[in-house]
Amino acid sequence: MSEVNEDAAAYAGQRATGEAIERGDGGPSVEALLARIRQVPTPTPTPTATGTGTESGADTGAGADTSASRTRPDTVSSGAGVDADADADAGTGAGGDTGAGTDRGVGVLPAPAALAALAAPDADGLAAVVAAAAGPFVPGGHLSPDTDFFDAGGTSVGAVELVAALEDELGMEIDLDEVFADARPRSLALRWLATAGATAALSAPGAQATSTAARTPAPATDRIGTTQAPDTFPYVASAPAPGFSPALAPGSGLAPATDPLSISSPRIPPGTTVTARTSGGGTPYATARPEDLEQILADLSLADRLPWTGSPEPLPPRRILLTGATGFLGSHLLLDLLRHSDAHVHCLVRAADEEAATARLGEALKSHRLPWSSEIRRRVTVLPGDIRRPHLGLSDDVWNKLAHELDSVVGVAAAVDFLRGYQSLRQSNVIGALTLAELAATGPPKPLHHISSIAVFNEVGIASMGEDDPLAHVDRLVAGYDQTKWAAEVALRRARDHGLIVTAMRPGGIGGHTRTGAHNPQDLSSGLISAFGRFRTVPAFHRLNAAPVDWVSRVAAGVICEPDAWGFDYNLTGVPNTLDDVVRDMAFGGMHVRVQDWDEWRTDALARLEADPVPELDFLTRVLRSPTALKLCEATLKGPAATDERTAALVEALGLRPAARYDAQAQLRTFERLAQDGLARLPHKDDQPYLWFSETTEGNVGPVGAGADTPCSMALTLSIASMYQLVKERRVDVGGEVVCTAAHPAPLLVEHGDVWIRPEEGIPQRHGMRHQLLRYRLTLRDTDGGRWWLEGHKYARARRDVWRQTRALSVEIGREGEPASLAGELVVPADSYVRDQIDGIKVDPRLTGQEKRVAKLTWLAWFGAEMGRGLLGPFARAAADLLDLRRTKTPSERHR
Repeated sequence: MSEVNEDAAAYAGQRATGEAIERGDGGPSVEALLARIRQVPTPTPTPTATGTGTESGADTGAGADTSASRTRPDTVSSGAGVDADADADAGTGAGGDTGAGTDRGVGVLPAPAALAALAAPDADGLAAVVAAAAGPFVPGGHLSPDTDFFDAGGTSVGAVELVAALEDELGMEIDLDEVFADARPRSLALRWLATAGATAALSAPGAQATSTAARTPAPATDRIGTTQAPDTFPYVASAPAPGFSPALAPGSGLAPATDPLSISSPRIPPGTTVTARTSGGGTPYATARPEDLEQILADLSLADRLPWTGSPEPLPPRRILLTGATGFLGSHLLLDLLRHSDAHVHCLVRAADEEAATARLGEALKSHRLPWSSEIRRRVTVLPGDIRRPHLGLSDDVWNKLAHELDSVVGVAAAVDFLRGYQSLRQSNVIGALTLAELAATGPPKPLHHISSIAVFNEVGIASMGEDDPLAHVDRLVAGYDQTKWAAEVALRRARDHGLIVTAMRPGGIGGHTRTGAHNPQDLSSGLISAFGRFRTVPAFHRLNAAPVDWVSRVAAGVICEPDAWGFDYNLTGVPNTLDDVVRDMAFGGMHVRVQDWDEWRTDALARLEADPVPELDFLTRVLRSPTALKLCEATLKGPAATDERTAALVEALGLRPAARYDAQAQLRTFERLAQDGLARLPHKDDQPYLWFSETTEGNVGPVGAGADTPCSMALTLSIASMYQLVKERRVDVGGEVVCTAAHPAPLLVEHGDVWIRPEEGIPQRHGMRHQLLRYRLTLRDTDGGRWWLEGHKYARARRDVWRQTRALSVEIGREGEPASLAGELVVPADSYVRDQIDGIKVDPRLTGQEKRVAKLTWLAWFGAEMGRGLLGPFARAAADLLDLRRTKTPSERHR
């Protein structure tokens, strides 16, 4: 059967070149490169009608020979270079950077050479210079002019350093967003020539012809060799990576096009430029870049060349290929497939060999609090590969074996970065999806289950997001991630016309696990929620389409294992959270937030992140600074609620847990994990108290074992930072002072203090009838710098003086590190108890009047219930003793 990927021998040459570059021996030195640049003649554009020019089919690294004449400077290849991780999940968040750029000592261009390169604006020569400057910022040390900076292992921090290096060393001012949009050196060179570079250098002889040739796409060729009129855009559309060239359907009688990707756009007339348009209300909206639209249309045509196939057997799968198993959603989906089916799962993991791939998968599962046991390893086969490579980076034997043994293909892997552009993400998110479609169509027919994203609807102002509703207008999607998810889903819809059974599942934001609290720290929704809790502010939004990862994973596994569910589209978005829901849930966790306008919140959050940087939220800082990513945020926060009638019906039919709102209890667990990882900040005793009141006690103390005849008193302030503190710890913070002349003539200041309500569930410390109601532990400091400790207990007994039991405190006092030297009893005066601890309750002034009343009533009801339980214990035990008809008395009865 015809393969979707191009000739394996050609790819092998590209791979060898890329590996040589990674080893550091794949190209000439910078000095030799600059010498070649100086000798480059002005190229003469030579249009071709067949697309069989002299363009090399392999990447040659930063030292590619630029002296050869190129007939199509706009056609590039992105196959060689160091791999970037493509095993993230479709619902996860932005970023994924693992470090800063490397030393820039290599590739620094001398000023005369840089000026010489810029004086003659040759696209090939300038692209090679940019590649040489970018080389030190990727792991291999070299970068091909046609290889994406991020695919070669570059990070967002490295991109910032690259922009600074280009300006400092070459005088090229390139916006950082342009690097994220398309990070290939050739594209950066063409873009600079089309703007500032062209303006500065077009006065040179021959420059006008060179610049025009570099920016004009070559004529396209259709399937039967008819030449089409070229489009003219400010920038050029690039060709897909050389690792993907779908074959025609068997028996079609048509020869494959030698260059099927240079197609004209049916939406954009030749010679026009896409600009901002207006919606019905006259509000301008952002549009996609013309070259990205051209590339999207080219990529969609690849699906038309997939093989024709029949319908698979409608049976639950027994052998599944799963990509993205090391990501957040993918790892949970792997466990659900193993738990709820008898299938053996083949996991494609990006790694050098099987041992490294297995280790990486195990570490990923453990990091998400998932098991990695011998039983799991027995039912999992780990395949080292890469979603971006032809045949998934597998050998022909392994590819053919999988094609004939698998009965289901599940694609979760995706490159998730809301800053990178379409050109930078397409290899993982679009070409990878089509490669999985080819595998599903090769050999016995197999269903393809594709994890898409609700981002396919991320158009500002879209009316509805139903499972069968039209997707967004692609020209109104400005984020590269949104564009690639849209292109992949639309391309796979075309694959359905070839007989392939394709199921598209669209998660929204993927929240933490409802039981373990495991979360994805690089998920955009996790980043936003972390910022909400950290800064106690929330932007005004309509809804958050988010669902916990365990629910999304379980429903996806149900779809995969149920043949009647195949071939449809599902929105796995759960029940959306409204602004009121989020504010109320965060208040339950003690995080009382203030609602701000979106622009005000963004400005405030950026100022806080810049003043007090949080390394774990660096990706959110970059997103909030990027105009492109901001459009994505705006569409996410202001879009309508996603509807999921088909998903709800399937969940009911399969007897699964129905979708529920990602509520306060689930969010609390996630907040705890976010706080542990340094992203969020839970309420702390140093924060403005949520609720507080005074407590005054008076009594006498004396030496341990002697009479208590020295007056002692405490003036304390009891406070809680949040109701979360009570629910989780049953603890109250304490401040104030202790006046005890037996310990020190001057008052002792409370440095740290806690009161536990019903500690140890009120179980008596010793066998007897005294049950613990409250336990005080204070750290004290005197005016001489000495440190003391105080421990006190309020006990419940089966006696009639219940009122006094709630007020009497048995205390012990001693120096730090020494046993108690003083003991006695302090009592809260009856006339001050109601005045201070009920009527005198104070609440955070930032709350509304209604919230203050609710806070008081909640505290009194909770504290009263706990005291009631504590007092009931000894009476219940006494009643049990009285009803005991045994002949042998219990020890407590003998003592009584």
